[in-house]
Amino acid sequence: MNKINKRVKSAIYVRHFESIFKCPTCGSSMKVSESKSLTCSRNHTFDFTKQGYLNLATNQMKTKYSRELFEARRKLMTEADFFDPLIQFISTVINEHSGNKKDEIAVLDTGCGEGSHLSTICDRLSSDFKKEVMGVGIDISKEGILTAAKNYSDKIWSVADLTNTPFQNGTFDVILNILSPSNYEEFNRLLNTNGLVVKVVPQSDYLKELREGLFDDPEKQRYTNAETVKRFNENFHFVDHSRLRYTVNLDNPFIQALVQMTPLSWAATNEQVNSFLEKDSAEITVDLDILIGKKT
Repeated sequence: MNKINKRVKSAIYVRHFESIFKCPTCGSSMKVSESKSLTCSRNHTFDFTKQGYLNLATNQMKTKYSRELFEARRKLMTEADFFDPLIQFISTVINEHSGNKKDEIAVLDTGCGEGSHLSTICDRLSSDFKKEVMGVGIDISKEGILTAAKNYSDKIWSVADLTNTPFQNGTFDVILNILSPSNYEEFNRLLNTNGLVVKVVPQSDYLKELREGLFDDPEKQRYTNAETVKRFNENFHFVDHSRLRYTVNLDNPFIQALVQMTPLSWAATNEQVNSFLEKDSAEITVDLDILIGKKT
C-alpha cells in the first residue's frame, strides 16, 4: 500500500468513530473532513500523517524513547512472545467483566508505545471471545505512535497528552495502562458507567536478571510497587488484584532487543551493558501485578 493510501485508509476508518473525539484545543466536537483531517466545529484542524496516525497533542514533548527502542520492543513481543501470558490474562479479564451480553467494546490503551499490546488484545477479544472491538492507542511519544501506525491497521493511533486526552466523556468500556504513567482523574472521565481499568505494574522480581546484571547497587536491583497499588485502590472501586509471574528464555538476538527496549540500561555503565549483551542466552523473569478496578 502506498503512503497516500495509508493516510486515506486511516481517515476512512476514523470517520466511523469520529463522535468519540473532542478538540484538544477548545473541547468542541470533531469530524473527519476530506479524508485527510480531523476538524472541530471551531475549525481547529489536525491532519492525518502519511503513516495514518493523528497528532492531537497541544504541547509537543520530546522523550528519550527512540524509534529503535520501539522496534526492539515490538520484536520482543511479536517474535519472542515475551508478554503473551499477560495478553491472554488481560483478554480473559476484559471478557469476564464486560459480560457475554456486550458484543462491542471500546478499548483505550494509554501509553500504548508501539501498539503491540493493544493490537494483540483486540485480536484475542475478536477471535477468542467474538467481540467487535474499537481499539484506540495514545502515547506522548511520536516515535511509538509512528511505529504502531506503520504496523497495525484498523486501530486509531494518536500522539496525545494524558492530562488532556482528545476524547469525549464516558467513551470507553476499558482503559489499559500497561507499565506506563497514569492520570486517574482523566481515566474516570473517559470511562463509561461500568467502565473497567486494567493497570499493569512491575512486581519485585520483574526483569531481576537484567537488574542484577546491570547494577551493583542493591537498591537498584530491587523494586516495590506498594505506593502505586495504594493510589490505584484510592481512585477506583476495587475489582481484583492478581500477580502474574513466569520466565522466558531468550537467545542472544532477543537479549539485544530486551536491553534496547528498557530504560534500565540508560542508568548502567557501558561495561555492564556490554557484559549482559554478550550472553548466549538468559532466563528472564516477568513478574507483574494486574490491578483491576471500576470507575468511581
